[in-house]
Amino acid sequence: MSARPDVTALDLLVRVAATGSLGAAAREVGIAQPNASRALSRLERQLGLALLVRTPAGSRLTTEGEVVVAWARDAITALDRVTMGARSLADQRAAHLAVAASLTVAEYLAPLWLARFRRTHPELRVSLEVGNSAEVVGQVERGRVALGFVESPSVPRSVASTTIARDALVVVVGPDHPWARRRTPLAASDLVTGDLVLREAGSGTRETLVRALAREGLELGTSRLELASTAAVKAAAGAGEAAAVLSELAVTAELATGQLVAVPVDGLDLTRALRAVWLPDRRPAGAAADLVRVARG
Repeated sequence: MSARPDVTALDLLVRVAATGSLGAAAREVGIAQPNASRALSRLERQLGLALLVRTPAGSRLTTEGEVVVAWARDAITALDRVTMGARSLADQRAAHLAVAASLTVAEYLAPLWLARFRRTHPELRVSLEVGNSAEVVGQVERGRVALGFVESPSVPRSVASTTIARDALVVVVGPDHPWARRRTPLAASDLVTGDLVLREAGSGTRETLVRALAREGLELGTSRLELASTAAVKAAAGAGEAAAVLSELAVTAELATGQLVAVPVDGLDLTRALRAVWLPDRRPAGAAADLVRVARG
């Protein structure tokens, strides 16, 4: 396939047709006239056509040149459309920050962060997608969002991260549950043998519990009730005979009203880091970096 004509040379040719002067066309494009002349000569050699008749009084198109100019106008118009469209997309992207957050972060922290963030970025449109921690990381990996916030105890090497806050899980039961009347803390093994209602696989809350138990040489059994939202887990724990393990952020109100009761556990570290994550080659800058700073408090 032969090389495509140089866009600048085509632009020059169109401007010569409009002005009748190679010098005027060169000035409009912003190059020296000798360079413009060489560019058009290369275009003629490349196309195998004489496009211009050069005279002391100016330059005029040959018959073939007039045909090529008609095509060149269409090509330059199409290229201008690409350029303007790309700029429009870039402007829209610059005015829109897409982020994702895991459920606990999205429900109990992100609204406060975004309210503070909006005070300094009132012109920016921010969208927040919500899912479990694994889903949020997937959104970041696919480039769907610029920034994610997760509560999982670790993140894959496919993303970069920074700790923005710390959180702790707490074991909670309904007021009628036998554990609600305990005078001594639970042992970690009690969680394995007891009846638990859990978040689904991929949840940072569940992963934190699994890893904490693994450090004690324990693992969860398979006969557990799994629910895909924090609200559902709280409701099940409050109304039923199962215990739940949730972020302390998520149960503050229920503990205050007595709808749930916190049960201490000995020898089990349920603290965790909350992280901002992004693609390694897309380190947060501008508004995204500002949001990370707001999240850090």
